[in-house]
Amino acid sequence: MNRMKQSVSGSAGRLCHRLRTDHEFPLLKVSSKVAVMLWLCLWVTLPCRSQGDEPWMKYFGQLTTIDEAEDESWEQTCEVLSEFYAHPIDLNTATRADLAQLPFLSNQQISAIINYRDQYGPVRSKNELLLIPGMEYAQSRLLQFFITLSGDKEKPFPNGSDLLHKGRHDLTGYFKAPFYTRDGDRSGFLGYRYKHWLRWSYGLADRVRAGITVSQDAGEPFFEGRNSCGYDYLTAYFDVRKIGILRQAVVGRYRLKTGMGLILNNDYGFGKLATLASLGRNSFSLHGHGSRSEGNYLQGAAVTLQPSRMFSITAFASWRKIDATLSADSSAITTIVTSGYHRTRTEMDKKHNTSEGLVGGRFGFNAAGFHVGLTTFAASLSRRLQPLGTQSFRRYYPRGDRFWNMSADYGYAGSKLNFSGETATGDCHAWATINTLSLQAMSNLQFVVLQRFYSYRFYSLFSRSFSDGGRVQNESGCYAGAIWSPLRGLTVTAYADYAYHPWASYRVSKASHATDFFLEANLSRGAWTTDMRWRMRRRQRDNDDKTVLTSRNEQRGRLYVDYSADAFSLRAQADVASCSGTSHSWGWMTSLRGACRLRHFRLQALAGYFHTDDYDSRVYSADPPLLYSFYFPVFYGQGWHGVASGSWMPSENFSLEVRAVTTKYFDRSVIGSSYTRIQGSSAPYLEVQARVRIHNGKL
Repeated sequence: MNRMKQSVSGSAGRLCHRLRTDHEFPLLKVSSKVAVMLWLCLWVTLPCRSQGDEPWMKYFGQLTTIDEAEDESWEQTCEVLSEFYAHPIDLNTATRADLAQLPFLSNQQISAIINYRDQYGPVRSKNELLLIPGMEYAQSRLLQFFITLSGDKEKPFPNGSDLLHKGRHDLTGYFKAPFYTRDGDRSGFLGYRYKHWLRWSYGLADRVRAGITVSQDAGEPFFEGRNSCGYDYLTAYFDVRKIGILRQAVVGRYRLKTGMGLILNNDYGFGKLATLASLGRNSFSLHGHGSRSEGNYLQGAAVTLQPSRMFSITAFASWRKIDATLSADSSAITTIVTSGYHRTRTEMDKKHNTSEGLVGGRFGFNAAGFHVGLTTFAASLSRRLQPLGTQSFRRYYPRGDRFWNMSADYGYAGSKLNFSGETATGDCHAWATINTLSLQAMSNLQFVVLQRFYSYRFYSLFSRSFSDGGRVQNESGCYAGAIWSPLRGLTVTAYADYAYHPWASYRVSKASHATDFFLEANLSRGAWTTDMRWRMRRRQRDNDDKTVLTSRNEQRGRLYVDYSADAFSLRAQADVASCSGTSHSWGWMTSLRGACRLRHFRLQALAGYFHTDDYDSRVYSADPPLLYSFYFPVFYGQGWHGVASGSWMPSENFSLEVRAVTTKYFDRSVIGSSYTRIQGSSAPYLEVQARVRIHNGKL
């Protein structure tokens, strides 16, 4: 009887706890090949739960800054999240390792999710995420797009019949048609002006994933020359998970991240603001490479075995062709090229002219909140890497055709305190280390401190980690940040960072230092969101005579007010930028963005006016995104920018979106330079994207 009373009391308490939360028109001249591609794009694929319909990018954008949006790692992060959006994690059965795949969660938040689930049972509503201690508003809203709440017990690995008849197929097609002509389109580019790509992905629960992507950039030859077989770029992968002691195996092209990325990270990366959101968590990640990014992936196979809950072993091998600029006699590599462009004869000559090999492994130990990982690899190039130039900042760049690196990553994850770090070395015979300490002082107050030391002699061909200068080399510094939620719906975020560069760097001929300060306040009340952010950066640069260093101060501010209802949303935004040093410039931009939904249709529009003195005071626009297309246009000078798009979603398994974009400049009659020069003051273009989903054999 007492046991029954305790059970009823516990259920009632859990229910009350839950109830508290719920209160020239060039298209006329399209060749037959382009017409075929347009037809395919119109009929190739998306679920109704489209990015425009449920804008997870809105909340993810609150965890990024402009500099991160310019970096390729930001696009890789969006690529990872797009995959989880298509194949969400079951929150009620997810393990700590499963949740750790979401890069925006901190260790404390992962622990809090598991503790909440253990205490109150399966989560039945996504609104319950707001109750979890330490889960900020933007992160809880963002998490909703990447989880399900079924709570089904884990099933045996699917058999051949299940693989063929179950799972979800997503097919996506994209086509871009410019209504302008670049100089390279007239003479210089090997292909036509149209850009298009196709993408297929497959997922069956959290056990099997596969994908194929083909892509063609504007100006690249299609079914011609060295691309006689069709597309300029193709990637494919097959990913299986949780088969006995096999935790994961990926064959094909893949991305790998160990520790905090000091020696190996071609997967997602976070900048300063998102590092604060995740409280500096380090993690191991392995993903198939379905991105259109051509410069940063591995090709071969990677396998992770987990013979017990405490131990894991990963082995990986890669061999691929890379692009490179060669010396005059073609015996050495002067620059490794990662742009992926093959539009001109010069760019095509660089395509896949060098081989890159990699083999390595990682041993991991995890128990009682502590974890240690040891990673090592050896890499080789078919030609000697020998950067040209007499600039002093290039002196310690990697050189040779054989390289090796090793590192140890370590940490402790508790409910309040979290420590993580990584220390590395290699054939450079120098050291690099990065360490973070985070504390959840109260349920609404969190701190993180990060220290890094990267010797100016340290290097790794595959590194990507936290830095102010963009390289894991020639930098020491300290970073401190805090997230405070004094009121429900109000979040205040701030950080300060100091970096010292003991050796010369780009545009700096001697030792220098830099500071970076950021402050943001975000208030959400019902359908309304107001966000104010300010950032100030100070860096040193050579003067014109290179005799003394001068300070270059850059400040950026943003204010937006957003209203989002079920069928209507509106956002007004103002950006300002100021840059001072040897001269002073400033710029601003105002924009208005709206969207409405009418049954199966969704309409979006953005209009903005910008006025800046020069490129240093440039401004950025957050255009309504298309899935798998991440682009933040930059503007300087004087003009206006407009976007209009319409989506048709007749069912939850199909959608079609058409978007028109244009930028009109008032202060110039020519846009761009060299092959990309446009003889005119505007650059309009049209985009078409279509998606279809086949789930369990049904369209």
